[in-house]
Amino acid sequence: MTILNKKCGIVTTIVVVVVCIILGVLLGVLLPRRDSQSTDDEELLELPESSPWYGNEEIKIFRQYLRIPTVNDPDIDYEPCVAFLKKQAESIDLPVSVYYPANEKNPVVVMTWLGSEPDLPTIMLNSHTDVVPVFEEFWTHPPFAADVDEQGRIYARGSQDTKGVGMMYLAAIRALKQRDGIKQLKRTVHIIFVPDEEMGGLLGMDRFVLTDEFRALNVGYVLDEGTVSASNRVVVTNDERCTWRIEFIAHGVTGHGSILFENTTGEKVAHLISLLMERRKIEMEKLIDSNNDYTNVTTINLTVIKGGVQGNVIPPELSIVFDVRLGADADHDAFEKDINRWCEESGGNITINYLIKDPKAPATPADETNPMWVVLEKVTKESGIEIAPIVARGASDMKYLRRLNILSLGFTPIINTTPLAHDHDEHVHADVYLAGIEVYRKIIPNLADI
Repeated sequence: MTILNKKCGIVTTIVVVVVCIILGVLLGVLLPRRDSQSTDDEELLELPESSPWYGNEEIKIFRQYLRIPTVNDPDIDYEPCVAFLKKQAESIDLPVSVYYPANEKNPVVVMTWLGSEPDLPTIMLNSHTDVVPVFEEFWTHPPFAADVDEQGRIYARGSQDTKGVGMMYLAAIRALKQRDGIKQLKRTVHIIFVPDEEMGGLLGMDRFVLTDEFRALNVGYVLDEGTVSASNRVVVTNDERCTWRIEFIAHGVTGHGSILFENTTGEKVAHLISLLMERRKIEMEKLIDSNNDYTNVTTINLTVIKGGVQGNVIPPELSIVFDVRLGADADHDAFEKDINRWCEESGGNITINYLIKDPKAPATPADETNPMWVVLEKVTKESGIEIAPIVARGASDMKYLRRLNILSLGFTPIINTTPLAHDHDEHVHADVYLAGIEVYRKIIPNLADI
């Protein structure tokens, strides 16, 4: 009888274990799984109570935004980002509209704080939602986890470029409305979040400025992203060099790799590269002579080489891409003539495709004639920040606005921070981020009052 009881007990135990396993599997399948990238409040791990930033709502919101992976690639999905931004607009009682000027995959989100004099030209606070790709193996923290280390550094792709700027705008407006009790400013303020900036803005701002919806915004003044500074001296971009991204497709004979044909694509490409590199060397010397001032330097870089089908077959077609940024004083017509001449000197029958060919846009004044500059200079001085105008080395969406003669300045109040835009371990210190909010808290009402 005792043996029988023991056997029954063992069987019962086995049955219970099996049932538990089956239930566990079923629950794992049927219950909704938590996505590590979710932006819901309950999904975002709270900082430890010992952290100086424990319970800080603005840090939490910033981290939520950073955790949305909006890497610019053909399969990018902006909809979680749009949902998050709509939620933020609702939280500070701002009407929000979403437009798709290029296609259904590239949304432009517009939030509006209506002013008391809505017929005046409006203020536009712009940032972009897309970020560049990451090489995760080189990061010390997952690039979309928005981890905060013990020192308060928030690690995430986009923390500097430029999700930080977008969330600072909203945080400053939240403070103005909810803490300062300001119901309305004089000028209307539009907070804009655009896609595709990192790829040139062709599917974002480029198309948006051509729409009736943009014209209805009546934009007169624009603040956009600037440059992160390693000190308290911040450069404000009031102009930029023009991007020409040029694809050269060389056409030539094909045949067996053991034969010396004339006018092969390899010869043409090699000669063309050498000519462009000769000009690059001249521009490098100019850069050294100018003490690393890129303003009037044209940068020329080979970025893509494509072609060939097999190791013993001479390819009938080879292509290369050069990223060119024309200096502020460059003669565009003269440079284009050089391009055409170099192709002929390289053997001809070379197709030239301008993937991007920005025309020159007027610079925005950075002096007392521009009320935006006056406001920036006044507020930054009060905040212990020194500013200076500069021609941007890279490109931004402001070029599309300056072409319409809309005054546009690039400014980012992220100071005392190693610039790591597009680099590994991009981060912003929590205190620097919060201080930046206070800077915008002063800038926005002063801008709206000009």
